Amino acid sequence: MSVELREREWLKRAKKGDADAFGMLVTLHERFVYNLAFRTLGNTEDAQDVVQDGFVRAWMALPGFREDSEFRTWLYRIVLNLCLNRFPRLRRDLAALSDEELADSPEPASHATDVLSMLEADEARKSLQHEISRLPESQRLLVTLRYQDELSYEEIAGLVNLPLGTVKTGLFRAKERLRQALSVYQEQMV
Repeated sequence: MSVELREREWLKRAKKGDADAFGMLVTLHERFVYNLAFRTLGNTEDAQDVVQDGFVRAWMALPGFREDSEFRTWLYRIVLNLCLNRFPRLRRDLAALSDEELADSPEPASHATDVLSMLEADEARKSLQHEISRLPESQRLLVTLRYQDELSYEEIAGLVNLPLGTVKTGLFRAKERLRQALSVYQEQMV
């Protein structure tokens, strides 16, 4: 049985109050939600607290989960909201990203060099991680959700409650910042 089918079965059972089935969902998703919380908050203890609180809230709200979205997306939204509650500045930064502000930004070019291809070398990976940590918090969150958590643009838009175009433009700007910073790094290495 595929993971997706097992997840659906666990979800169905958990919605009926089966704690063991919910435990399987926790096991399946805990690493991903912890990574989201840690990268958002930057602190192990806070991330662990948020993840635990997120799973408790998910368990309590599970009977009302309508399955309009994927369970993972719904769970990410719960954890992200808890992170934003602990980190109000990030909520303000995300709110500041608006279509009007970003309307004049170009769409990402399909032939653009993928900055993440630099992950091949350990030194480049360290440099990339350093530069990601220097991004504005809202852009760092978008990059994390897209490239580390491998969420689609649509899933990210739903999670952070922003229009799809704003998410795409925010990611474009983040990648441009990373390209510029890493080109300086490459020049220094030559």
